[in-house]
Amino acid sequence: MAAIIGGSLLLPSHSAASTESRLIPENTVHLKEELRAAWMASVLNIDWPSKPGLPIETQKEEFIRYLDEQKAMGMNAVVMQIKPTADAFYPSEYGLWSEYLTGVQGKDPGYNPLSFMVEEAHKRNMEFHAWFNPYRITMSLGKPAELSDLGKLNKDHPARKNPEWVIPYGQQLYFDPGHPEVQQFVIDGIVEVVKQYDIDAVHMDDYFYPYKIAGVPFPDQASYQKYGMSQFSNVEDWRRNNVNNLVKDINQAIKTEKPYVKFGISPFGVWRNKSVDPTGSDTQAGQTNYDDLYADTRTWINNGYIDYIAPQLYWNIGLPVADYAKLLDWWTQEVKGKNVHLYIGQATYKINTVSNGVQNWFNPEEMPNQIKLNRTYNEFDGSMHFSGKDLRKNPLGITDRLTADLYKNPALVPPMTWIDNMAPLAPKVSQAEQHADGIKLKIESHNHTDTSYYAIYRFEGKKRGSIEDANNLIATVRNENRNQVFMDKTAEKEGTYTYAVTALDRTHNESKPSRPIHVKEK
Repeated sequence: MAAIIGGSLLLPSHSAASTESRLIPENTVHLKEELRAAWMASVLNIDWPSKPGLPIETQKEEFIRYLDEQKAMGMNAVVMQIKPTADAFYPSEYGLWSEYLTGVQGKDPGYNPLSFMVEEAHKRNMEFHAWFNPYRITMSLGKPAELSDLGKLNKDHPARKNPEWVIPYGQQLYFDPGHPEVQQFVIDGIVEVVKQYDIDAVHMDDYFYPYKIAGVPFPDQASYQKYGMSQFSNVEDWRRNNVNNLVKDINQAIKTEKPYVKFGISPFGVWRNKSVDPTGSDTQAGQTNYDDLYADTRTWINNGYIDYIAPQLYWNIGLPVADYAKLLDWWTQEVKGKNVHLYIGQATYKINTVSNGVQNWFNPEEMPNQIKLNRTYNEFDGSMHFSGKDLRKNPLGITDRLTADLYKNPALVPPMTWIDNMAPLAPKVSQAEQHADGIKLKIESHNHTDTSYYAIYRFEGKKRGSIEDANNLIATVRNENRNQVFMDKTAEKEGTYTYAVTALDRTHNESKPSRPIHVKEK
């Protein structure tokens, strides 16, 4: 049980490698480097577009509003689902236009949503993570799925053209993860996007082999006999190997095309239960990544198949069957010393709801305490919130809390030094002048092509403080031209300030600061 001590929440450490207790700080501790993102689901029009068939301008206005809201609450990345069901939010050789755009699968929406979304995210200096679902062909068909359901798909649908790739399971159709041509098809479809669009990362979530249906085995025996039985004595190891190879090959294909594009996965929050494997987490999850979804996250982390992992820790602190605090501690040990960032999937959608029969999510401090606890670990690199529409609803004031407290200060996306560790040259701030609407800075880049954006630091008085102090970072601004202008509208008009600016590349390596410059009165 947790204990309250001195206004802070004291939690026992659950790591075998550590016996110290962890204290949730009473006051918010800000990190200078922290990925902050929201998932934007397009499947079933969960987040965007709000419904199919909207006019182009309405679709664009909806997405821009989301980005503006998220930027205002301190986010620096967006995770957008661009291939929800073997379809596409862009013209593709590997999928038809998504029905969630127009209401009709295969119908051209009249513009390229992916190009538009990437451009708008970068205007706001937010990373764009392109979210793919590799195997799902349909959502619920309302009845047990059959191969004959392929006839309901567009005649040009890749699944209809390749019925030997398809497996019905439950009420859905899936591409067979064990079919070599399916694996290559998935890889090629991702590389198409990496080649043609200026994305920052490729993202997958927890849908690999489908969640098990009680008493219904996944019907891939024919594929196992054809492709796996000669090498694997059981179907479970073969399935894990299929997923491992897919993850490894996707990463290699991305890096071959564009080494700076990151690859991350957001798996279910439990790898294995301790009752099954002593190195697993102290949880009682009904299904797990390793044993049921065949997603061996440990192998991906240990072998460098991914650049980040974002486990979906969708439980509250202290929940007996899956304690957020225990799982957070377990995942930090998994990534310790590895070339992989740990982002935590935050269950914003559960706030102000009853979950697992308990009312912990009625506590307005549940999510703030989770974020505060995250920040006590050196291995923690950021959070991803599910989802955009839930942040918009502001349950129990969480969005207000992010904006005014937890994400009050902007943050830089942490660099991945194993991808690139060469920082740009320091920029020059040639002018800092007081104007009626704020303080205007003129920034000159020494190497325009190496600089993706600038970080703006402001210090009170006539001396420059530390750029490592998160409280001194006031903004980031995209590098749009060699002589960039930034207007600081948050400074007090009568104040005395010193500014310094750093240049960052697209993998977030930060230069040394510019020479400090004082405000000049006009």
